Amino acid sequence: MQTIKVAIIGCGYVGKAIARHWQQDGKYQITATTTTQARMSELEQLAQQVVIAKGDDEATLLSAIQDRDIVILSIAPKFFAADSYESTYLQTAKNLIQVLPQTAVKQIIYTGSYSVYGNKNGAWVDEESPLTPANQNGQVLAETEEVLLCAASDKLKVCILRLGGIYGEGRELTKIFSRAFGTTRPGNGQTYTNWIHLDDIVGAIAFAAERQLEGIYNLVGDEPPLSRDLLQNLCDRYNLPQVLWNPELSETRLYNARVSNRKLKTAGYSFIHPEVLI
Repeated sequence: MQTIKVAIIGCGYVGKAIARHWQQDGKYQITATTTTQARMSELEQLAQQVVIAKGDDEATLLSAIQDRDIVILSIAPKFFAADSYESTYLQTAKNLIQVLPQTAVKQIIYTGSYSVYGNKNGAWVDEESPLTPANQNGQVLAETEEVLLCAASDKLKVCILRLGGIYGEGRELTKIFSRAFGTTRPGNGQTYTNWIHLDDIVGAIAFAAERQLEGIYNLVGDEPPLSRDLLQNLCDRYNLPQVLWNPELSETRLYNARVSNRKLKTAGYSFIHPEVLI
């Protein structure tokens, strides 16, 4: 059995989950990265090699990916400020592309975000839809995609997975919306939300690696629920205080779109949780 060497750049909630998944598959040899010494021992339980690497340091990035076949780029900013997004996403992507010619990497799989579509007023979007980022952070994510896609060649496949809102074990929807229950929210709740369970993020990354996918794929569930319906279902299911709505207060939704996952399903991926798991 041929060993596949993988580097996971960014071993947070998603990165650790894919490392754990591949740890059980004997054909994957994993290098995990972290930016701090403090997380070394934790990641050593999930990977054969752990490297301290920072996105703004080409030398440490190169050391992490030099002999790897696949790079999983699954990074997240510590803050939501635009400069944090730029240094985390865009600068890391630029530095990664800069050192790639010195490596054996054949595929990059990047976990991006459906937020690049912006506000489409509830219309359906797919991978061919124009990007209209609603803020500077969304613009940075769109530019990051472009940097990575421009590096694609006959020798390098680049796969962009545009993730919905992430939920799963330890990040349940009741925790995500814990401050909403028993409150009055602005608007009428008639805006769409797109979610993806951690199980399907892991499943889709593994699928993309196995099939050597390239290009852009939306990674979201089948039918985006309305904000109002999602919160009502959570309240009913867990007997939580009701969420009220005030149409007189304007609702600011930057990402009101229904995102289609048809392309990924057509490629052969079968969702574990196609509907939002309440």
